[in-house]
Order: sequence, then structure tokens, then C-alpha cells
Amino acid sequence: MTRSLAPHLNFDGNARDALSFYGTVLGAEPVIRTYGEFGMPAGLPDTDKVVWGQVATRDGVRIMAYDVPTQQTDRAATQHGATRRENGLTVTDQPYFLALSSATLDDAAALWNTLTVGATVLEPLAASAWSAGFGMLTDSFGVTWVIDVQSADDYS
Repeated sequence: MTRSLAPHLNFDGNARDALSFYGTVLGAEPVIRTYGEFGMPAGLPDTDKVVWGQVATRDGVRIMAYDVPTQQTDRAATQHGATRRENGLTVTDQPYFLALSSATLDDAAALWNTLTVGATVLEPLAASAWSAGFGMLTDSFGVTWVIDVQSADDYS
């Protein structure tokens, strides 16, 4: 049996923009379906919002996202956390980060340089005790990313 796991991100109306941005970062075209395409009557507030969307790369990276329905956005908005670095530690109330690993520092740097557009850099991409490259940022959509270079020890 083949299995896969993908983060499914919930947005307050900007899932299309986020998926487009992540498609640019990962070099893949987003696939987006709206509430209207799935049968919501025209003219309702969420008709053009994303009910299902994903970006999937040939090497298996996949991110899914949708827009939380309008009547639930107040609840969803209160669930966004904050992340910061303080005295060498990561302090956060977010329930998750996205971790994206690369085989080389050059590839990690390319991903990093694209993701940092409009982002808050929490830890610049640099060599660390456990990786040839490690960095952390919160992107313009409020999602915190950890970018690193894999080592052979990561799979032992």
C-alpha cells in the first residue's frame, strides 16, 4: 500500500493567492476548485472561494488548501498563532509548521529566496549544528515554514 501525507491549510478567503504563491515556490501549477463549481448557487458570498485546492510536485511534495466558509471565518481567524525567536529559542502558539527539506544547499536556498517574499524571517537560512542549511520564516499568509538540507543521517 502506498501512502502519502499532505498539509491541508485553512484560509479566510485568500487560499487562491496562497496556492498560486506556493505553486511559484515549488514550480508546480495549483489545481483549484470553487464552491460554485461544486454546486453552490451563484450570488452567494463564497461562490468564487476555494473549496478544494492543491499544489503537487513530481517529487511528491503536496500542499492542500481551502477557504473556510464565511460564517466560520471569525472562529478561524482566532486560531492563527504567532511565532518568534527569542534568546535562541522558537516561541510559538501555532499548532504546526511546514517543514520542507532539500538534498542540497543550493536547492534549499532557491526555495528560501522565493518563500521570503513578503515574509517575516525568524531564523536566516544558514548552517546549523544539524544541517548544512536551516532557516525559519512566516510567510505573507501567516504560515510558518522550516527549510533545511537533509543529511544521510535523516533516514537512518
